Amino acid sequence: MSKLAEFRQLEKNLAEQLEALEALKGDAGLKREIEFETKLRDLLSKYSYSLKDVVNVLDPQTSRRAPAVQAASRTRRARQVKTYKNPHTGETVQTKGGNHKTLKEWKSKHGSATVESWLNK
Repeated sequence: MSKLAEFRQLEKNLAEQLEALEALKGDAGLKREIEFETKLRDLLSKYSYSLKDVVNVLDPQTSRRAPAVQAASRTRRARQVKTYKNPHTGETVQTKGGNHKTLKEWKSKHGSATVESWLNK
């Protein structure tokens, strides 16, 4: 895509987003939500409370559940072994990541897309 075409596309997208923003500015529901949030934040600052304090008052079990959710999100799925076979030399490389010496050499010599096509499934 040429720079001019890209510029025109971005300009069009910006105009559409500005129209959507103007439509939202006139929305009564949005005005109510903004007013509620403003009043809530003022009330919280008046009594020196944070949103976390309010959640703990309303649902004390939340603070006990949060660490379990964080611990579960830290575990990663093990990487799968990928096998590449060079059609020129017949050499095979097995790796779990892209940081393999021979694989890097192949990619620098033949190009990344070409080497990825050598992936055995």
